[in-house]
Amino acid sequence: MSKPVILNAAELPQRTQAELASLFTVLDLPRQPDDAKAFFAQHGASIRGIALRKTKIDAAFLDALPSLEIIASYSAGLENLDVQHATARGIRIENASRVLAEDVANTAIGLALAVTRDIVQADAWVRSGNWAQHGAMPLGRSLSRMKVGIVGLGTIGAAIAKRLAAFGSQVAYYGPNRKNVDLPYYDDVTRIAADSDMLILTCPLTPQTHHLVNAAVLDALGTQGFLVNIARGAVVDEAALIAALAARRIAGAALDVFEHEPRVPQALIDNPRVVLAPHIGSATEETRTGMADNVVDSLANHFGIAGPRA
Repeated sequence: MSKPVILNAAELPQRTQAELASLFTVLDLPRQPDDAKAFFAQHGASIRGIALRKTKIDAAFLDALPSLEIIASYSAGLENLDVQHATARGIRIENASRVLAEDVANTAIGLALAVTRDIVQADAWVRSGNWAQHGAMPLGRSLSRMKVGIVGLGTIGAAIAKRLAAFGSQVAYYGPNRKNVDLPYYDDVTRIAADSDMLILTCPLTPQTHHLVNAAVLDALGTQGFLVNIARGAVVDEAALIAALAARRIAGAALDVFEHEPRVPQALIDNPRVVLAPHIGSATEETRTGMADNVVDSLANHFGIAGPRA
């Protein structure tokens, strides 16, 4: 029996590529648009699955693959995929949310502690000799005594809420729909900002969440409020955030993602009340391996093939 034909539209580890090649007939997506057009004309009808990472897949791309059954994404975010069109086609979509949730949640808590306790500046204070010369730093803030609003209570948001509860924080959440959880729910992001000492963003980037956190939300968060973003950069209006920080209309921000990454505005780099990280939410050896394995396992399970971890 012939192997299912899979389109590799992702940069994946060598081990993952070898596993895919052992289970499927793998076709690599051409890098040049002109080459892709001829490629789809020749192979489009035979492709039944896609291994995806950052490649943009719009409706036209999907329509060139009439036999497509499943898309297995290495990432959690699906902003590069026309999810609505894929769903309408009955195409199964698998992502890595469950695999990376724990480490991304750990990153969120680390950033929350870093910005409220000024850990980055504290490290520099010791290294520069200021501790010996000038004494203690200004006092920080207690995460344990904060009201924290989580924007988007999916798999990652729920993992963050669990950790915050252990710290003693008062947790509430915002989202398009109420969840079956014992936490206060808000259907207005400005209201949850007004009632919170910190907002942690975990929602997907969609047309509805683009610039969801704007000047009005930041003003509602207020001069004692902190923003933590481990979602996607464009969930925040970056220009509005820079203005709010410059005017001290919020207390600080901790950002793992940026609107035009890897480019980071100099105003954020220069601001000592901002903690910066280079999109490392899921960046552990264990989780990145699990994310790659999930691509292979999702495709293998869909086609009823005994994969390497069966």
